[in-house]
Amino acid sequence: MATPARSGPLHDLRVVELAGIGPAPFCAMVLADLGATVLRVERPGDTAELGGVALLRGRASVALDLKSAAGVEAVLSLLETADALVEGFRPGVMERLGLGPDVCLARNPRLVYGRMTGWGQDGPLASAPGHDLNYVGLSGALGAIGRPGELPVPPLNLVGDFGGGGLLLALGIVAAVLEARASGAGQIVDAAVSDGSALLMTAIYELRNAGLWRAERGVNLLDGGAPFYDVYRSADGRIVAVASLERRFYDETLRRLGLEALAPLDHLDPGNWPRIRTALGDAIAQRTGAELEELFAGTEACVSLVLDVDEAPLHPHNVARGTFVDGVPAPAPRFSRTPAAAPAPGRRDGPAALRDWGLPDDEIERLTADGVIALD
Repeated sequence: MATPARSGPLHDLRVVELAGIGPAPFCAMVLADLGATVLRVERPGDTAELGGVALLRGRASVALDLKSAAGVEAVLSLLETADALVEGFRPGVMERLGLGPDVCLARNPRLVYGRMTGWGQDGPLASAPGHDLNYVGLSGALGAIGRPGELPVPPLNLVGDFGGGGLLLALGIVAAVLEARASGAGQIVDAAVSDGSALLMTAIYELRNAGLWRAERGVNLLDGGAPFYDVYRSADGRIVAVASLERRFYDETLRRLGLEALAPLDHLDPGNWPRIRTALGDAIAQRTGAELEELFAGTEACVSLVLDVDEAPLHPHNVARGTFVDGVPAPAPRFSRTPAAAPAPGRRDGPAALRDWGLPDDEIERLTADGVIALD
């Protein structure tokens, strides 16, 4: 059965993804969410249940034996009509497979070759192993997150793998494809989690270089050091986010909490922060989470409850916008004229996926007969 027409702003983008973990499949998911046709090439024996893995949604997959010359040739055939390739192996692995950039670009000079690694394609650490925590640690991002005098707090793997890694690779691929369609020439996109997480810290480094940010954790304006940009606990144990940065928002927070006596204090002076923090904490601790929600509803105070992963999909705002679908986040951002379709579960189509991509039936039959295509 033919693949249905794609919708979304990237509906005419064709991407081959070589299966990996973490930031590379997230990049492919984002491209597929926005309408790209993505074919995921997996290794034989991969037992991932695609229907239950959100990162693998929106694309078909086929398992090919890339240790065989025929499997490598099959991938090169797929790349002949692709706009981009996504791979997330350590430097040198693709070259050893016979699928390095020189080989692939020789088959398709317009190909954008997207490479996702932790440390990048060169540099002293290029071949070193690592995970998100290592990369964000080296970029300065991890060291900036946490309470004063305490160890840094791992920011899940959002800052590194997904924000600094997969999301920036997706942007890089789209940018390079736009350029290739104008120039006729493809290129390599070298996306490193360490580079990307450093880029996300641009504003913080700018403040530090201007003498407006201290290297210590938890003592600055945006890292929980400022009492009006921090979290507190309510009378019933709910966590409350106070983000009253601007003066008018801060004044509204004081009024709502009956703390007008603090208004004459300069809230940007760190010398006043201990007194402000104690007053805010005491006032919030006297009210339940529900009472605080009602107190600040419709105001410009920028005070809200902190939801957990079970509560967030049920919040009325998220429900109204369809922010979550079946308990996982929906595609973002939104497009007015070329909206993306609701994401479908990933599917292991095997030979059918190759047929949909345009490989001839006789070649698919030969690959199947030779065991290059894994059918399980």
